[in-house]
Amino acid sequence: MMNLTAAIGEWQTLLGAANVLQADDAQKAYDKDASGIKRRIPAALRIQDAGSVPEAMRIAARNKIAVYPISTGHNWGYGTSLPVRDDCVIIDLSGMRKIVHFDAELGVVTVEPGVTQEMLAEFLDAGGHPFLVPVTGGGPQCSLLGNALERGYGITPYTDHFAAVTDIEAVLADGSLYRTALREAAGDDLARLFKWGLGTYSAGLFTQSGFGIVTRMTIALARRPECVKVCFFSLKEDALLEPTVAAIRDIISRLPGTIGGINLMNQHRVLAMSAPYPTDRIGPDGLIPESVIQELGRQYQVFPWTGFGTVYGTRRMVAAAQKEMKAALAGKVSRLVFISPAGAKALSKLAAFLPGAAGQRLGSTSNTLAKALELVNGRPNETALPLAYWRNPTPPQGDSLDPSRDGCGLIWYAPLVPMRPGSVRAYADMVKRIAVAHGIEPLITFTSISDKLFDSTVPIIFRREDEQALARATACYENLLQEGRLSGFFPYRVGVNTMSTLSSLQNDSLRFHKRLRHAVDPDNLLSPGRYQ
Repeated sequence: MMNLTAAIGEWQTLLGAANVLQADDAQKAYDKDASGIKRRIPAALRIQDAGSVPEAMRIAARNKIAVYPISTGHNWGYGTSLPVRDDCVIIDLSGMRKIVHFDAELGVVTVEPGVTQEMLAEFLDAGGHPFLVPVTGGGPQCSLLGNALERGYGITPYTDHFAAVTDIEAVLADGSLYRTALREAAGDDLARLFKWGLGTYSAGLFTQSGFGIVTRMTIALARRPECVKVCFFSLKEDALLEPTVAAIRDIISRLPGTIGGINLMNQHRVLAMSAPYPTDRIGPDGLIPESVIQELGRQYQVFPWTGFGTVYGTRRMVAAAQKEMKAALAGKVSRLVFISPAGAKALSKLAAFLPGAAGQRLGSTSNTLAKALELVNGRPNETALPLAYWRNPTPPQGDSLDPSRDGCGLIWYAPLVPMRPGSVRAYADMVKRIAVAHGIEPLITFTSISDKLFDSTVPIIFRREDEQALARATACYENLLQEGRLSGFFPYRVGVNTMSTLSSLQNDSLRFHKRLRHAVDPDNLLSPGRYQ
């Protein structure tokens, strides 16, 4: 029988009263969510020491208390720090900030859940270590471990972040430890260097699941290359989308390892990142009229589609890749430009000397470009985060951006899309039709994750304080999810509000996972409902 009062007393003895938040204090600290989701949170534990996690979990097990661990709680657009179900005690691991081990020769780092992109960047810079941080658009304050466990993607050479994970340690529902077989058989060194371990590969069970609380993770870092360049290009006409997709597929298949990834963004998405939201020019349906989109496109020189690709390698490799890309994209794209981080900074300085509106626009564009180049160079920043504020409150000055804290409305729809021209067109048309029907601006990005597949990200941006806007945004997501599934597109990750509906799929893998969970967590206490 559940006994929260007894559990709180034991947790206070273990962690100190200040690190156990109860009732209103816990609710106030963790209930802010950009997606507009609400959950009852009876208590929250703030843990700074990995050694306390097993006993904290044993206390939960003895008292039959469901818990939900978070890393830094910055899962914006997917639920922030909220659990899947009501009445779970939050286990906040953001205070666990140790870089446990770093192999400076091979570039392999072991981190705790609270280690952020910014912390790792500062560590590497302080030691002069020539490796890239696996950055994301989530910003400097986001957890490396948390993103990898959600199988997140980036644009640096190791685009698949969990693929770069070699070893983990986790605490199970009964407080016992999980360590990989190779680590126990041969020691830490080999385990940190070989992902697949020995025997049955079980470490993957801890991604997108509630099988355990991961307390440390080893990640292989990409070495900083001699040369980094970003390729920008535009599609003057929407009809050029299909041949460009085929060219991108060809480029990635022929230049593996040199091309970090290629993004395609529609005009709406680029304008959301570069132009203020035209509040005074909205149509009667609550959307920006197509005529205004076209006018803004001309003003900001944004065409129907914009491409963005990263190239890594030696100078000669990058130069050769540029020639290959130019040949593959010839006749399809316009304004094909390759630029280095140093070139972006020089352009930003030049813009300061140009007078008038042209100088202001170039200055804004070049500053954004310079920050984007920092990101692809493995240096985390907040370049992508202002997107969440496009239709929302003005970002605070002098403070880190936090869309949930600042009242932004954001839900991510992130399906996988086959890299076939016809599939990409069908998907883009579907998103535009459904988004417009629900009063949502259709913002679309395609990000290559192989030469066979795109991950698309659609930010559903809305006014969170407006209940009708929240209802429209939620309905838009549900419509995209259901129609996308029928059309062959489905998310690679979902928010906490969607996880509980996965059980309705009733597929063989979910039944198998349910059997495994019952074996290791018979009372369903650890992250109940998570991807179940």
